[in-house]
Amino acid sequence: MARRSARAEQVSATREAILTAAERLFAEHGVYAVSNRQVSEAAGQGNNAAVGYHFGTKADLVRAVARRHAEAIETLRERALEAAGDSTDVRDWVDCLVRPVTEHLAGLGSPTWYARFCAQVMTDPALHEIMVEESMASPALRRAIEALNRVLPELPPEVRAERGQMVRLLILHTCAERERALAEGTPTPRSTWADAAGGLADAIVGLWLAPVGHGAH
Repeated sequence: MARRSARAEQVSATREAILTAAERLFAEHGVYAVSNRQVSEAAGQGNNAAVGYHFGTKADLVRAVARRHAEAIETLRERALEAAGDSTDVRDWVDCLVRPVTEHLAGLGSPTWYARFCAQVMTDPALHEIMVEESMASPALRRAIEALNRVLPELPPEVRAERGQMVRLLILHTCAERERALAEGTPTPRSTWADAAGGLADAIVGLWLAPVGHGAH
């Protein structure tokens, strides 16, 4: 029994080491520029087949990295939803989208790689779908989006879809750029993740409430 327990602990530690190495390498170099052999070596695994053995394909590994962060972000978002209550203020629901991500990144210490990992994966057509699936599997995120949609002004459907896409890109790449700057020790516009979340939320509220030009139908 003790031997089985020690074996399970070893497998768990190996999986964690692989996930940590994959997240960092994918964040810094892109998913397809990094081989399973490089991930295995960075994770301290002598066996180059370790990644395939523990996770299967590269897509499975990407999904596992995303899931590694999902529970913590979900907990933070549930807390944000509770704080927002029945608000009719667009800002409160935008905060529910932005702050769980920035709070999670702040809580990871420094440096972090998760925001850059997400940005790299989202630019890949094959892996993009995995990240969308994983994020929309979050009940709290779906509730936040529904609540936001209820308080937004009337917008033509194509404008709403377009701005929704802009918001996703803004959150993704603003967080990734800040994370990169922190890792490299270069100056950032805001001193903390909380301040960065405030600036990001301000911009997103402005985007949602911006007038619709004559070109939109």
